[in-house]
Amino acid sequence: MSAGVLLRRSVPGASAPGRHRALRPSPCQAAGALFWVVVSLAYWRVPPCCDAGQHAAVIERLRSGLLEPRHPMADLPGAGSPYYSPYAVTEGVLARLTGLTGWQLLRVAGPLNLLVLLGGLGRFVRVLTERRWAPVLALGCVTLLWGTERAWWSGYLGLMPLTGNLGYPSTFATGLTLWAWALTGRRARDAGPVRFVGPRGLRGPGGYAGLGVLYGVVLLVHPITAVAAGLGASACVAGWQRRWRPRVAARWLLTAAVALAVAAAWPYFDLFALAGDGRLDAIHEVLYRDVVGHFWLAALGLPALGARARRSRGRDPLVLMFALDCLVVAYGRVSGHFTYGRVLGPALLGPQLAAAVEVAAARPWAPWRRALGWVTAAGACLGLVTVQAGAVVPRSLDPVGLEQPPRWPSYGWAARHMRRGDVVLTDGYRALHSIAGYGVNLVAPLWPDRALDERVRQRRARDVRAYLDGRTSRAGRLAVVRRYHVRWLLLTRGQPVPGEAVTVARSRRTGEVLARVGG
Repeated sequence: MSAGVLLRRSVPGASAPGRHRALRPSPCQAAGALFWVVVSLAYWRVPPCCDAGQHAAVIERLRSGLLEPRHPMADLPGAGSPYYSPYAVTEGVLARLTGLTGWQLLRVAGPLNLLVLLGGLGRFVRVLTERRWAPVLALGCVTLLWGTERAWWSGYLGLMPLTGNLGYPSTFATGLTLWAWALTGRRARDAGPVRFVGPRGLRGPGGYAGLGVLYGVVLLVHPITAVAAGLGASACVAGWQRRWRPRVAARWLLTAAVALAVAAAWPYFDLFALAGDGRLDAIHEVLYRDVVGHFWLAALGLPALGARARRSRGRDPLVLMFALDCLVVAYGRVSGHFTYGRVLGPALLGPQLAAAVEVAAARPWAPWRRALGWVTAAGACLGLVTVQAGAVVPRSLDPVGLEQPPRWPSYGWAARHMRRGDVVLTDGYRALHSIAGYGVNLVAPLWPDRALDERVRQRRARDVRAYLDGRTSRAGRLAVVRRYHVRWLLLTRGQPVPGEAVTVARSRRTGEVLARVGG
């Protein structure tokens, strides 16, 4: 999973058989490599869907204007948009250097993000325990112990959602968070199975400052993941740091200060202006629906979490992390700030990892651990069969009709007629999500964004509805076309083509029509 964690250095003078054993992959490395290949292929197999168009659009805007990108989805200024994170800007640089499109870079980013994720998971589990099979079991628990109904959201680490969100910033941020927790744990614990070793400069204040840079990058790449990252860091420090001296406290304060300084120094948007911004809360309310169906298998790890709590008298980092995450999720539900429901995914890591660590213990097992092992295995199999297996088993090889990932249509058939920067008017659900990823602009952006006054976005959405309303006069429609410089209409099946428009192309799969308007 992580070569830096698991490769052993050969000892000078060791025998040839010893050197051969050193080169043999560990169970973790073998499982991680196989997982990386299978999930990367599955990710490439599934057509991009959902928010992929938004992220492709961000790359396209940065490719066109790296220093002053336009709004991700509209022909408007983009200053202050939180989508222009260090992760996105890096992709924009790569797009300019390689000529790859936003869609192509998303496909390239998926396997790279998976490497970061697997490496971080391996590192963090090794800080929790030295048990040889723990990282392998952790990978299984983290990807299978979710629920028996599909939970599809960015940042979720189930097999099924990974086939859709592997190339997203949230996946990269989650991987960085696991690396940051591993480094935090190594510095925080005074004794344990793993101690921090490294260059002398990394053991002192410089290492703590570097850790702050890592947390600062997570803050900028995906702020809501950074909430979970901060809670996890606090849990690691509170659970493992035993000797509190002024110098120790000063170093952890240095980490926090550097993280905030990195976030404050980013020139593309003001991170702290996002605090208290509730414009996305309504979108995230769905996260609190059917929580049991989506996540109940993770509860099978609660006995393992309870055992860790008893042994540590409540100071175990996984226990503290789970408790803090649950408090934040509950706060989001009670306060109406439903965006905090995004912490549900990281919250499950507590029971998932606790179960993996307990089941990785050497035998003979006590009766309770034997029962935990059987229950965990049964839960993983149930999660695999009911939800997750379809992510990696193609429909052509599926003998029982497993649930498959969404298969959205491509809009390449329409984009080939458009020029970069053209304005498209549409209200189609999938078109609104996808078409901006080809470098064109929408009249009304799909999502709220700090770069655009919400009143303006809503007014634009009303104008789109008015244009597509059959009761609107020709003069009223032409006024909308002139106001927003509309060049194209992308009409769903059944929507009539207005008299002033000319049909250019039609999708055989969806029945959607592309019509030219406005000159």
